[in-house]
Amino acid sequence: MTLAREWTRNWWDNHRRRYRLVTGAPVLEELAKGNHLRKAEKLGLMEGMEVLPVTETAVRVVEVYVERYVMPRDPAGDAAHLALASVHKCDYPVTWNCAHPANASKAGHIRMVNTLPGLHVPLLVTPLELAGDEDDEA
Repeated sequence: MTLAREWTRNWWDNHRRRYRLVTGAPVLEELAKGNHLRKAEKLGLMEGMEVLPVTETAVRVVEVYVERYVMPRDPAGDAAHLALASVHKCDYPVTWNCAHPANASKAGHIRMVNTLPGLHVPLLVTPLELAGDEDDEA
């Protein structure tokens, strides 16, 4: 088992109850595509989770992210994830994708692009960052 998978499993099993979990259609579509290990298990984890609606505003925000080089041009990918989190005011979108969304060098750019039109600025994090201390049960 990879370290990232272990950390994710630990967060899911021990820390997720601290948060209101939501997902978006792009996440479900991405998980449903192709043949990959534990596909059914991954999709099963999403059962019963609230799915954020893709709104016209979110679609426009995706276009802005692509135009301003915040995220790459993949409508079902990173830009869509970030747009849904921003429009629906999600505090902590969780991802292991550190190339684009959870990349510290992108945080300032995301903040600037979101702040200009008054959008919420989510803090993109990995499960490890949200796990906290084992003794940190509030």
